[in-house]
Amino acid sequence: MTDVAAPRSARLFDHRVELTGASHDYDQLLERIGDRRFVLIGEGSHGTHEFYAERIKITKRLIEEKGFSAVAVEADWPDAYRVNRYVMGVSNDPDPMSSLSDFRRFPAWMWRNTDVLEFISWLRDRNDSFGDPNRKARFYGLDLYSLRASMEAVITYLDAADPVAADVARQRYACFDHVGGEGMEYGRVAAMNPMVSCENEVVAELVDLRKRAGECLSRDGWAADDEFFYAEQNARLVHNAERYYRSMYLGNVASWNIRDLHMAETLTSLATHLDKTLSRSKIVVWEHNSHVGDARATAMGQWGELNVGQLARSAWGDNCVLIGFTTDHGWVTAASEWGDPAERKRVRPALDGSYERLFHSTNTPAFMTFLDAGSSDLLKGPRLERAIGVIYRPETERVSHWFDARLADQFDVAIHIDETSAVVPLERNSIWDEGEPPETYPSGI
Repeated sequence: MTDVAAPRSARLFDHRVELTGASHDYDQLLERIGDRRFVLIGEGSHGTHEFYAERIKITKRLIEEKGFSAVAVEADWPDAYRVNRYVMGVSNDPDPMSSLSDFRRFPAWMWRNTDVLEFISWLRDRNDSFGDPNRKARFYGLDLYSLRASMEAVITYLDAADPVAADVARQRYACFDHVGGEGMEYGRVAAMNPMVSCENEVVAELVDLRKRAGECLSRDGWAADDEFFYAEQNARLVHNAERYYRSMYLGNVASWNIRDLHMAETLTSLATHLDKTLSRSKIVVWEHNSHVGDARATAMGQWGELNVGQLARSAWGDNCVLIGFTTDHGWVTAASEWGDPAERKRVRPALDGSYERLFHSTNTPAFMTFLDAGSSDLLKGPRLERAIGVIYRPETERVSHWFDARLADQFDVAIHIDETSAVVPLERNSIWDEGEPPETYPSGI
């Protein structure tokens, strides 16, 4: 183990593992995970190749060696379920690229990128080697942005199961037609005029669908059970998305909390659903650090926000592991404004006083460190931590992308990759291709 460069950080990482050679196989991480059921793996940005690649490497080993049965990601439920049908071998999609076709909403590159494509291909090939569906690993989305798509999915399901009930659902969901647009437009109109709320309609549809559970589940087979679960979750998503879009114009933390509560509830529902046939399911979660790291250890928590990591710890205690990724500098795929094209942007070196700059001072290209009550005081903070989502604004770096956190309380494990590269979208536009070419473009660690 290499000593850190700065004298003050000589004992910074009592449990630091350099990610080179044999240690890059994450043996010690899998040993730390043990038999825990939930492993939540974050990312410091939504557009960094190494975060995706290393998260995939860990996930493959969890599936193969630890019996993990599902991957649940920060993606819309119906879009991800198309991928699930593909990897389970029950879809008409001819290849993994086709299975990702429903990821059309901005930011499409989060899931339509070369790293995810490789993982979906691997997962299908792996699953095809098993005849028993209970030995196959599945792929689900946790998010709630898919208001219209989820309404369509509920109606499609009912069209096959009960056309009369499908007509009732159409009438209820027609409440949204007066706004003409997607969820954000509905939220804007509902915030100005509460009388246009569709809350009663979406609640009624969810209640009716759940009343049908016994009838729908009387059909044999895991596929029928899965399809009803898919429809029910879509109806619940419509309910929560309606609340989310109404609240996002109120100027408080309510919309964030509704979203993360929905994702945590979906994770719990998914575990309960899978437990019916697997007895003890195990699930890997892929989300941004801001959702995975315990909010109580960040400025978010001080503002009244909660998140999936906090809720997971509260619900499952030591049965879950929270893993965060950080980087000091490099490249990222991100947009300048919401809805803008993907760009390849240079990530500025981390700010002084941040965890990322502290990690950079070790002169170690990549490492992981295990965090607990015995961690160095330097890791207990508070210190600055960077968060790049789908928007990156280097011109307002400090205000836009940095917050205070206590890393040792936020995560159980931190993985730092000092120099990183941009994730490669499946649809590379001219703006992305014309981005300033990096002096070095690391393909891995």
